[in-house]
Amino acid sequence: MKVLEKKHPVAIRWFHWVNFPVLMTMIWSGFLIYWANDIYRIGIGKWTLFKFFPNKTYTTLNLNGRLAEGIAWHFLFMWIFAINGLLYVLYTAYSGEWRYLLPNRNSLREAVQVVLHDLKIRKEPLPKRKFNGAQQFAYTSIVLMGAGSLVTGIAIYKPVQFGWITALLGGYKIARLIHFWLTVGYCMFFLVHVGQVVRAGWNNFRAMITGYELVDEPLKEINEEAKS
Repeated sequence: MKVLEKKHPVAIRWFHWVNFPVLMTMIWSGFLIYWANDIYRIGIGKWTLFKFFPNKTYTTLNLNGRLAEGIAWHFLFMWIFAINGLLYVLYTAYSGEWRYLLPNRNSLREAVQVVLHDLKIRKEPLPKRKFNGAQQFAYTSIVLMGAGSLVTGIAIYKPVQFGWITALLGGYKIARLIHFWLTVGYCMFFLVHVGQVVRAGWNNFRAMITGYELVDEPLKEINEEAKS
């Protein structure tokens, strides 16, 4: 028999669903800004093996010539991103949710088990937990990445007024490079995250919308006994 069990509190769901469109808007507006100084590539000297965004990318997606618009959107949503992230951290600290999210001494071993399970190498079922080791590393990393984006963003936006931050990061060029790769990291996180959500199925997705998921009643009883 299947029963509904509470999984995600409303605050966690709120922060999650606010952050998703906000971060997507910041990535989009970041492309509008990056167009004005498109310098990153993989190569040696003048020889280029790979350029991240060929000129055709900007014309096809209508991203060129919109620097002022990109800056306006980027710094508007930066405030929402920062406030939402700060409230999320404060909430997890106050509510005790951090205990489920922060990696512990077993998280690395469990993260390896999750990867092997997803690759169909490991057949044993994963532990029944709110967040497994891989999720703990992923969700903690995304919080640290958010903080890193804010700090590097300040360093490259106001390199004179906040020169000490820019200097601590190794200078303007390094701060901008870190900011760029953090954005690449967000894109990779989105791809993996959405893929995992699709793989986990509707029950997992519904839990992030309603806060409840369907579980087998015996498993629910076992979990309650383990908590007591």
